[in-house]
Amino acid sequence: MAPSDDLNPGHPVRAGSMLYTLVDPEPGYEVAYNRWYERDHFYGGCMTGPWCFAGSRWVATRELKDLRFPAEGNSISDPVDRGSYVAIYWVEDGHHDDHFAWGADQVVKLYTEGRGFQERRHAHTVLYRHRSNRYRDKDPVPVDLALDHHYAGIASVVVEPTEGAESVDLDAWLDNEGLPPLFTDGPVASCAQWTAVPRDGMTSNAPMDLGSSPPDLDATMQVFFLEEGPQACWGRFVDYAVRLEASGLGRVTSAAPFLRTEVGTDRYVDELW
Repeated sequence: MAPSDDLNPGHPVRAGSMLYTLVDPEPGYEVAYNRWYERDHFYGGCMTGPWCFAGSRWVATRELKDLRFPAEGNSISDPVDRGSYVAIYWVEDGHHDDHFAWGADQVVKLYTEGRGFQERRHAHTVLYRHRSNRYRDKDPVPVDLALDHHYAGIASVVVEPTEGAESVDLDAWLDNEGLPPLFTDGPVASCAQWTAVPRDGMTSNAPMDLGSSPPDLDATMQVFFLEEGPQACWGRFVDYAVRLEASGLGRVTSAAPFLRTEVGTDRYVDELW
């Protein structure tokens, strides 16, 4: 496993913040929602904003939702199968407030102009700040480029320390014992690690319910990038959670697999439920 975060010396564009927005269309509005998001909101609500330099969408079919865990007490999805489409955006390091202040105003403007979509429910729409990256390869695709690399899937995992555990010990376990078996001889290429931003004035005034609360500040959101569909390697993540629990240092409070959407098509809209 390659732990280095400094893969592009001399190239200052770095992902410093993430918008993670997990949403369900209302049943019967799947096609309309998919087309509205792809053809309008993805760009008008996010990508045209300042300092947002990459974005991608991912989908959880019914088959993938059935793989999520834990089924009870999930920190992201309640109930566990809530949330079908997740959109992820990278904002350049050092420009968190610049972009998300724009975004807070923009979403209100779009809804006022009739460019919203009422037939959707947010499961978990939260801002995150970057912590670190971990890689399988010595010369990997940097996480900063991952949303444009056309990976087949992602795994979204939230790790929380157990009561009394030291974060430094949990981090050491992740680097030395937890993550290496996930990467070894398989399709898991990289892991971007993030800390949630508490809701504030830039998010609390959104014209919709944003779903579950941000994880605690001592929790880590891990976004893994996969070169194959997640079904083929999901056992690695189940094992990861078991090993973490056995360590006594932490636990997985949410694990969810997704496939990349096929942009410009309605593929998967009939496989959500």
